[in-house]
Amino acid sequence: MCSPAPCHVVTSLRRRRMGNTARSADDDEIVDHMPLVGHVVREMMSRVPAHVSRDDLTAAGLAALVQAARSFDDSLGVPFAKYAVRRIRGAVIDELRAVDWASRSVRRRAREVERTRAELAGALGRVPAHAEIATAMGVPVDEVLANDQDVARAEIIALSSPAGSVIADLLPAHGPTPEQMVEHREQLDYLVHAIAELPERLRRVVEGYFLQELPMAELAAELGVTESRISQIRAEALTLIRAAMQRALAAEAADAAKAAAAPGRAARRVEAYVSAVMNRRDAAASALGSPATA
Repeated sequence: MCSPAPCHVVTSLRRRRMGNTARSADDDEIVDHMPLVGHVVREMMSRVPAHVSRDDLTAAGLAALVQAARSFDDSLGVPFAKYAVRRIRGAVIDELRAVDWASRSVRRRAREVERTRAELAGALGRVPAHAEIATAMGVPVDEVLANDQDVARAEIIALSSPAGSVIADLLPAHGPTPEQMVEHREQLDYLVHAIAELPERLRRVVEGYFLQELPMAELAAELGVTESRISQIRAEALTLIRAAMQRALAAEAADAAKAAAAPGRAARRVEAYVSAVMNRRDAAASALGSPATA
């Protein structure tokens, strides 16, 4: 027998699977707006040191996209894309704060530069030039400039708090409930497994086009195909991802049975892919020591 809170979560998940047909619409919002994650991550990567993990920021952005699809309220009068991109950007900034992206070497160099700058300022009676700091430290002037840029980026991130911003105005006043957190995590897991289980070429197009924002021409050159073929591969990948997410979170068991019974080679391929995604999800859950909920 479980405690009231876990029981409430399980009941909510069962009720969602049995009758919440709006879930498939949320799935479509998530898949259709995946490019927003790549856009925000790409924008942020241009403002932080090269050692920051793009994958970590992308994961945070995907999680925020899932949460945005679940919590979006069209009565706010804000388009979903605008609402989602602000949620994504806020999550990416939070991830940067949480991981403390400035490496030890960056912090050590920043302290050395500031100490040298202070000593020279005292001796010269003015703010020293970058070249003077570099000469005193015995390093190239480009290294001093790079240090100042890293420090400026850190300040930008520190000052980018959602509190008091438009983001805060758009978000609910309360945090997610325990059952909503479970749903968010579960939905993100499905999406991650669905992308990972794609055939190699399809996965590369999804990652490159949606998450890295590579031009079609660049992906076409990399894969040795035409841009038209990249467009076809992208559409095929999205069809598979939608099928996996809709099956995993089917509102009714009859929907899944109907899809499984559909004739044709294409339907069999989708069925094989969906089964592979579910197996991957189950294997991941077993490895973590917790059974899958579906």
